[in-house]
Amino acid sequence: MSRRRAALASTTAAITWAALEPLDRRLVRHDYSDVAVLGKFVTRSRWWPAAGLALHAVNGAAFGLAFDTARRRVRVPPQRLALGLALAEHVTLFPLGALVDRAHPARGEAGLAPLFSVRAFVQATARHALFGALLGRLAR
Repeated sequence: MSRRRAALASTTAAITWAALEPLDRRLVRHDYSDVAVLGKFVTRSRWWPAAGLALHAVNGAAFGLAFDTARRRVRVPPQRLALGLALAEHVTLFPLGALVDRAHPARGEAGLAPLFSVRAFVQATARHALFGALLGRLAR
């Protein structure tokens, strides 16, 4: 697999995640959106959804490059590695939600329900699992 293909696969997984956010927000009954967190951090204009999606896609591409580097160095099947790395990233970065809850310029607006909560943890776990599983499948 080329680095370009890994980045593209991971970007595809990130965009799929973003497309499914409205569904998990309804299922979990928690108004937390990664697209909103990212987009409303960089702009408060009507363009925040495009900005958030673009940043989410770029984050996905960066993760894909890191995944590709790890894949070349360890003897773990790509599907297991992608899922494991995605969930490890989630568990490692989740505590930063407390900082976002206090310091985000748009806190309290739609899509920015508390990030350091049980519901947000459940949402983020499902999102990262979907992302990792999809990346692993696309990376085969």
